[in-house]
Amino acid sequence: MKLSVVILNYNVRYFLELCLQSVEAALSEIPSEIIVIDNNSSDDSCEMIVSKFSSVILIKNKVNIGFSKANNQAIKVAKGAYVCILNPDTVVPEDGFLKVLEFAETKSNLGIIGCRLIDGTGKFLPESKRNIPTVSVAIKKFLGSSKHYYANDILEDDDCKVDVLVGAFMFLKRKIYNDLNGFDEDYFMYGEDIDLSYKSLKAGYDNYYFGKVSVIHYKGESTRKDELYLKRFYGAMQIFYAKHFQKNRFFDFMMYLGIKWMILFNSEQKPTTKPSSVSILFSKNPKPQLIDKLKPTIASNFDEVNLGNELIFDAEEISFKSIIEYMQVFKEQHCLFKIQPKNVSYIIGSSSAEIKGEVIQF
Repeated sequence: MKLSVVILNYNVRYFLELCLQSVEAALSEIPSEIIVIDNNSSDDSCEMIVSKFSSVILIKNKVNIGFSKANNQAIKVAKGAYVCILNPDTVVPEDGFLKVLEFAETKSNLGIIGCRLIDGTGKFLPESKRNIPTVSVAIKKFLGSSKHYYANDILEDDDCKVDVLVGAFMFLKRKIYNDLNGFDEDYFMYGEDIDLSYKSLKAGYDNYYFGKVSVIHYKGESTRKDELYLKRFYGAMQIFYAKHFQKNRFFDFMMYLGIKWMILFNSEQKPTTKPSSVSILFSKNPKPQLIDKLKPTIASNFDEVNLGNELIFDAEEISFKSIIEYMQVFKEQHCLFKIQPKNVSYIIGSSSAEIKGEVIQF
């Protein structure tokens, strides 16, 4: 078997269904398997998988054991020569895995590959490519300067070596994953991807950013930068420095101040540009219930798109690859985007990387 795609789910049933639809389409020409680990979701995620995705290997945990333990648990049953750790709130283009596999086969000292991630508005997510978060870099990041935290010297569509990749999409050989002992289980949530990337570098492997593949990551659905997030991220960084660097009291003090500052000024979700009253649905066979609910304009081409419109894509008729490409084109017109997955009665999207994703049922 060539590839195992591992997805950890926790209470994001609708995003997971969209993700699985895109992953299945992207694996159609690859000997592969999909493994979903559910960390005791209270929604009907598991029932949805059983009824709609019978080929998916489902692991149901009775408690939430965290990101690291759950992914390590899945890798133990994986059979693919390569594994891809993938977030459940992502959408993959149909040729995404094929392109990454082709790129991987050209590298002789391969560690981990990451791709170009965009948010629900088509904007590039800079955490797709990062530098090692040394103490000084981390302090500057917490105080508002991300200049050295992200690998800004690498172009968005480039493909080259990079230090740190993000856990929303991490592609590597299963043997390498096991040789690195997988994700460090001292981390519960956040920091695991930084740690694994750094372990790969320390072991002598080359990590790569592959900007030729774009994947949607509805980051706001699973990550909100509130006080709990800040404390968890701070705790993860403490673990990282304790394992890989000397303890630094100045760092601890600056992180404490940084958290207090961010809680004070960043506690509310950031406002985003509201779409115009015009929603445009791209579908030849629109569902009547959706028409009644949103009363969108039905369009067969993109000539009718104006500044700030909300574009709704029917995934039964438009490929995921095309949807991703359209999002990147029309983001310049400050449009917002929603996707109607195949054979469902809801649409899904996100207005920002900072705003929780939205599901509209009809």
